[in-house]
Amino acid sequence: MPAVRLSMRQIVEILRLAREQDCSIRQIAVSLGLPHSTVGDYLRRFAATGLPWPLPSEIDHAALESRLFAPSASRAIIRPLPEWATIHQELQRKGVTLQLLWQEYKQATPDGYQYTRFCQRYRAWAARLDPVLRQEHKAGERAFVDYAGQTMDVVDPMTGELHAAQLFVGVLGASNYHFTEATWTQTLPDWIGSHTRMLAYFGGVPALIIPDNLKAGVRTPCYYAPDVNPTYLDFAVHYGTAILPTRAYHPRDKAKVEAAVQLAERWILAPLRDQLFTSLADLNAAIVPLREALNDRPFQKLPGSRRTLFVAVDQPALRPLPPTPYEYAIWQTAKVNIDYHIAVEKHLYSVPYLLVRAEVQVRLTASMVEVLHQGKRVAVHVRRAGVGGYSTDPAHRPQSHQAHMEWTPSRLVAWGRSIGPATGTMVERILAQQPHPEHGYRACLGLLSLARRYTPTRLEAACARALRTGAVRYKSVQSILATNLDRTPLEEPLAEPTLHLPVTHEHVRGAAYYRELDTPPSLPLLLPLPLGDLPC
Repeated sequence: MPAVRLSMRQIVEILRLAREQDCSIRQIAVSLGLPHSTVGDYLRRFAATGLPWPLPSEIDHAALESRLFAPSASRAIIRPLPEWATIHQELQRKGVTLQLLWQEYKQATPDGYQYTRFCQRYRAWAARLDPVLRQEHKAGERAFVDYAGQTMDVVDPMTGELHAAQLFVGVLGASNYHFTEATWTQTLPDWIGSHTRMLAYFGGVPALIIPDNLKAGVRTPCYYAPDVNPTYLDFAVHYGTAILPTRAYHPRDKAKVEAAVQLAERWILAPLRDQLFTSLADLNAAIVPLREALNDRPFQKLPGSRRTLFVAVDQPALRPLPPTPYEYAIWQTAKVNIDYHIAVEKHLYSVPYLLVRAEVQVRLTASMVEVLHQGKRVAVHVRRAGVGGYSTDPAHRPQSHQAHMEWTPSRLVAWGRSIGPATGTMVERILAQQPHPEHGYRACLGLLSLARRYTPTRLEAACARALRTGAVRYKSVQSILATNLDRTPLEEPLAEPTLHLPVTHEHVRGAAYYRELDTPPSLPLLLPLPLGDLPC
């Protein structure tokens, strides 16, 4: 077994970088934050399987794992090593190549390394020399990216508040062809968006992208093993490139982009220093002509410009863009509950019921939720906003819970009744409220788990109180226990008053009294008096 057991996703990424990107062991180790020996061990194991790359459709992650760690896998054969110091000196001579030196090495040691492994071992040895030499970049091989330290103010026209816009800079290694744009932040969405627009501007994809140890790209900067963000790796897979962060405390690794940032600050930001911008779009519209002028600016000591060198050198060597641009996605890990749903941003999404208790990977885009297990997509849902609710695919439900699932409504009810009759009734009521019983499994499990926290006796009393008040919810029972209301005796309901009729009392008028009022009393006839008879 290898010294470090990796996940299948890491193993597939090692194979992709080695077979598709032609990365060396050192480059793969730095990109994925793994020891060189571990990367080499997994590549040897894959070569021993005899499998082609790309993997056939019938080989999933489980089948690949069984092949890689088969008991019959033979250990690596120790082969004689050449004198690397002599090889290094011979390469300095004109016309001498690694292929020529390998042929001479094979003639002297027929059982030695093959050409690919010979080159990998030499590059790993030469990387430890750390020579102070001018970096030579192959056409279409590397793009360097970073943010400028200087920002640009954008004024909010409504409030007058100033917002500092960041300046993203990308440059190709061989031609120094520049891409520059302004973004609001240096967070992961802006970081990935700038990369997508940069590759569209270049019209192709370099073999390697070299970022600094920025938080958006590298979650944990480390001299030996930087941890690249999973979304950044997903972006690299989509475009068929590799991420190779610079080493910490090695400024020469990013000398190319540092020079590009300096040029952007001098020839783009400085000319715009006295202009007032009220939106990010206005700022980027002003950046475009200055960026194009910088790419057209003639070299001082060489013929041509960055654009002419790009067209002649880098552009033909770039890999083609994929049919669609990358859609920003967030990766998460989730565990399938007994109701065969996973919780993503407080919303529940279904997966096939056979994955109960399995761990799955979740890929979140702006509109979709994609669930993967062992590298295969097992479910896809429309992303829902808001808290609560279920998104259930009917195809994910078992035809018979009794035959296929350990957890059933009857088992949950029986568990509740083992605590007490009120708890059993509460479980039944919760399940009956749902359109499908499995939607109430989580609430029932939460309810029954309160017995461990508050004792079964208290849970039974709390359920009895909740049933009396009609609060048939897990939250209601939890609140009763948290406020100790379960320890308060239940009040008996007041009896309705009984009216005894007829009632005889001197102050009680009978029906005859009201019948007499129905006949108006006779009034005397009033005649007008003579005026002389009026009193004074």
